[in-house]
Amino acid sequence: MEISFYHLTFQPLNIALPKLLEKVVDANMKAVVKVATKVQMDDIDQALWVYDKKSFLPHDTEKSNYKEEQPIYITADDENPANADVLILTDGVISENFQEYSRVLEMFDGSNPTAVEQARERWIAYKDSGHDLTYWQQSEMGGWKKKS
Repeated sequence: MEISFYHLTFQPLNIALPKLLEKVVDANMKAVVKVATKVQMDDIDQALWVYDKKSFLPHDTEKSNYKEEQPIYITADDENPANADVLILTDGVISENFQEYSRVLEMFDGSNPTAVEQARERWIAYKDSGHDLTYWQQSEMGGWKKKS
């Protein structure tokens, strides 16, 4: 399985995440975005509605009545009702079911030393388990540079 780490250094999650989700949707894939709290779930939901007036990312939260139809599903739980291909883990959350996805994206805040240390620990654990790993660092313009 491919696991990619995305090191946020210039833009916060609510700015960087929509751009990655556009790539997921453009590839005709579905994503689950797992967050730590219901408040973060609502924040991400709001960010996806307003991030670009010229674009729309179809999504909903675990509050949806149509969970199984969502191409982007935001949750604080460990569920995958639409059989998504991509799992995006934010703010150090983990998933017991990460192996049911074809790709996992770990996004972490580079300004938080605890988050960086936890990401390193997860990197080592994934590597020891034989997963294919890549590391991306955010550039000043909001893009990503592959570092490993």
